[in-house]
Amino acid sequence: MRIVSIVGARPQFVKLAPMVKAFDALKVDHKIVHTGQHYDINMSDAFFQDLGIPDPDIHLGVGSGSHGVQTGGMLAQMDQVLLDFQPDWVLVYGDTNSTIAGALSAVKLQIPLAHLEAGLRSNNRAMPEEHNRVLTDHAADICLAPSSAAMDCLAKEGLRERAELVGDVMVDVCYQVRDSLLATSPPVPSINHGEHYLLATVHRAENTDDPTRLETVLSALKHLPMPVLLPAHPRLMTKATTFGIALDDGNLRIVDPLGYPEMVNAIMNADGVITDSGGVQKEAYLLETPCTTLRAETEWTETLAGGWNVLDPNLTNIATLAMRPKPNSPNSHPYGHGDAALTAAKALCEAQSKPQ
Repeated sequence: MRIVSIVGARPQFVKLAPMVKAFDALKVDHKIVHTGQHYDINMSDAFFQDLGIPDPDIHLGVGSGSHGVQTGGMLAQMDQVLLDFQPDWVLVYGDTNSTIAGALSAVKLQIPLAHLEAGLRSNNRAMPEEHNRVLTDHAADICLAPSSAAMDCLAKEGLRERAELVGDVMVDVCYQVRDSLLATSPPVPSINHGEHYLLATVHRAENTDDPTRLETVLSALKHLPMPVLLPAHPRLMTKATTFGIALDDGNLRIVDPLGYPEMVNAIMNADGVITDSGGVQKEAYLLETPCTTLRAETEWTETLAGGWNVLDPNLTNIATLAMRPKPNSPNSHPYGHGDAALTAAKALCEAQSKPQ
């Protein structure tokens, strides 16, 4: 059996790592197509190196652009790539432009399509990611869901017969990296040994494209009563420069984007996390670090239980929420216990190669 994985952005590289190991264990012929959606070395190449992922078999080198330009650039090259590989399955991950481009190409070529991390819903149609994930789920021949809540969403949309509950592969890799870090205790960039700090990430258009909103977020972070480590996403850097907003100010400590192990280490050791990233919300939950999410909704609704994750859509409570203590309620395991990748790989191997 041959499976082609299509990836292009940081969260997808993380999900890819345990799938590579699972496919190897099952002796699957696995090919990797990197679209080039994240082209900065700290957002792309470093993740492959840090997570032990083999070099992509194909790199499309699409780079930046509007959603239409970026997706179209991928599609213009994807058909021939899939025709050359002739896979039994195309596997797409998450909810990015790379996801929908891979899905569309597979469907048009009548190649069976699997969607890993299926069934997530923010119910916010202003998010490009929401359109990507919904369209991909409805195009997929098998929807590999990370949680019971995701399965419920798929059932409501008439996709129950195509859905498989496999757990979340992010748990696999997050726990593996966590255990390695606990054994080595590496330092956190720009943070002194034993120093208390908060970790922040800001990159979504809703928080960066409006200068007033971006200024509100950054001002709140700068004035928090302890250091705030901010790995600066390229989008944040560009928008802050465009709007003339200083980043290196107050209690902010700006660093380059972190590799995945460095990011897990930073989350593990922080007093709290402030973010608009879906992946970082979940990582904070898994690593038992309180999270404040600068959005009106979350796809990872399970993280809200017990106050581990709290939404602040109007940016009015950042100071209070960011400094709250760790909840007393125990962290449950709604996303599985770390064997999702092997479960997902087995589901593809056991399914008919040409689903009806």
